[in-house]
Amino acid sequence: MKSFRFLRDKYFFHPHECLFFLLGALMLASEIWKQLTLTFYIGGGQYNWWYFPFQLCSIPMYVLLSYPWIRKRSVRQTLLMFLMCYSLLGGVAVFADTSGLHYPYFPLTLHSYTWHILLICIGILAGWIFFRGFVRPEEPPKVLTHTLRPFAGSTCLYLACCLIAEILNLSLDHLGTINMFYINPDYQMQQVIFRDISLVTGNAPGILIYIAATVAGAFFLAALWTEIYRMLLRNT
Repeated sequence: MKSFRFLRDKYFFHPHECLFFLLGALMLASEIWKQLTLTFYIGGGQYNWWYFPFQLCSIPMYVLLSYPWIRKRSVRQTLLMFLMCYSLLGGVAVFADTSGLHYPYFPLTLHSYTWHILLICIGILAGWIFFRGFVRPEEPPKVLTHTLRPFAGSTCLYLACCLIAEILNLSLDHLGTINMFYINPDYQMQQVIFRDISLVTGNAPGILIYIAATVAGAFFLAALWTEIYRMLLRNT
């Protein structure tokens, strides 16, 4: 009982910490079900590395599970910024081309749509928590300053994930088809718009353009969040 109270008071004191962890646990449980279903029901017992859970839209699951245990404020702000920009971007962008959401087994398709809609909701929630707890209303001119450092941290996290994804792509290529973050140079770029760009520039430059465009899109969302907060401050 004492250990439970200790965990509650130290790691789950705020409601959003509990909510984030529960959402992360729910996503993890559903991801385990997805992997088992793909392996045994669809794949006949053979694992398909294409579905290894390390895509941009998979990272929020790990972020949500780790968030309550991280006490350093600056790191928390980085994680929130990642959710409200990069994860939100991933959740929205997938609906530009929904072909990757469809599976031969309808429950998997439903899971995929639900997952990405949940990413959008989590991104919005993270944005609300970020500005509510980080920027003091009496300092509206400093909103952008408060935003830039966490954005830089979240971008470093995104680029680190890209590096890990590329290491996985090149290391596990011999085991089967794998294309984490869709940046495996052994496969032609598949993302809408960027697949056409890569046909002109070549695949490797197309991948770099795709990564740069993702950072630019996330920065646009960070700027949009900042402007929304400023508008709310002006109306209060």
